[in-house]
Amino acid sequence: MSRTVSIPAEPGPLTLEAGKTALVVIDMQRDFLLPGGFGESLGNDVDQLLKVVPPLAALIAAARAAGMLVIHTREGHEPDLSDCPPAKLNRGAPSKRIGDPGRYGRILIRGEYGHDIVDELAPIDGEVVIDKPGKGAFYATPLQDVLDEHGITSLLVTGVTTEVCVHTTTREANDRGYECLVVSDCVGSYFPEFQRVGLEMIKAQGGIFGWVADTSVVIPALQQLTVTAA
Repeated sequence: MSRTVSIPAEPGPLTLEAGKTALVVIDMQRDFLLPGGFGESLGNDVDQLLKVVPPLAALIAAARAAGMLVIHTREGHEPDLSDCPPAKLNRGAPSKRIGDPGRYGRILIRGEYGHDIVDELAPIDGEVVIDKPGKGAFYATPLQDVLDEHGITSLLVTGVTTEVCVHTTTREANDRGYECLVVSDCVGSYFPEFQRVGLEMIKAQGGIFGWVADTSVVIPALQQLTVTAA
């Protein structure tokens, strides 16, 4: 039986192959998503990100059922901030910066409650969790090695925020030769216009950075991969 499935994505169909596709879940962390967290303290509407959680939970469940490699990322820094450059540290509201005390612990510091992934999307045993100091998931992380080890050639990209960490990771992956499908209802931005434009940019010019589709077509495709990969 075939181990491939075609997804009716934009700007055109994309073929995924069982065993060569991974799901990447970017930065679904309490500091960004929860009321009272770092994201909301900067004046952002966290409801725009929280609405991503239910479809993403369904997608993760489908990926797990298909035996797909699932990779979670968390943006954050060492407690002494030695891996946080001043150009990043000094941005944002003067009263709330990386490393400052927040509602969920020190903001974006590894090991703090707020740095970890929301309960609904928590990794299970055996799933890869990559801590990254930057916006992109490839910078200063072992992600490339993990993908090479598993023979991955295509990525389903999800998480937050669409125009920052999702876009940066997708562009990094594109430059490294990966085929990327950004799952549109599983990525989110605090700003609806950024969400719209961010997705348009990915699929523009014949898919300059990748493809875009939502869970209504991606999940059924993964369910087919579950059957054909058996």
